[in-house]
Amino acid sequence: MITLSERAIKEAKRLIEKQNAQNMYLRVGVEAGGCSGLNYLMSFDEKITEQDKVYDFDGVKVAVDIRSLLYLMGTTLDYTGDLLGGGFKFVNPNAKKSCGCGHSFSA
Repeated sequence: MITLSERAIKEAKRLIEKQNAQNMYLRVGVEAGGCSGLNYLMSFDEKITEQDKVYDFDGVKVAVDIRSLLYLMGTTLDYTGDLLGGGFKFVNPNAKKSCGCGHSFSA
């Protein structure tokens, strides 16, 4: 399972409203690449498949494909509004090594 912090839920709701994405899922996942081996992914998506696990956090629908969930199990998606380095942050207990930007990790 993954979780969203209160700050991440609030920011996701703001983005959903701003982008008129009320009927979309916040898709979270990983893909091969980046300086540490795997990149975090996050986007809005209209479709889910049988391979997706869907979560609901106070009305924010989050979809994670099963393969990505193997790397994201126990992860908290947080948000910080800092001027430098602000944005969504993956707090992933499975990450053995992360790059400096926080968008790439190895498991």
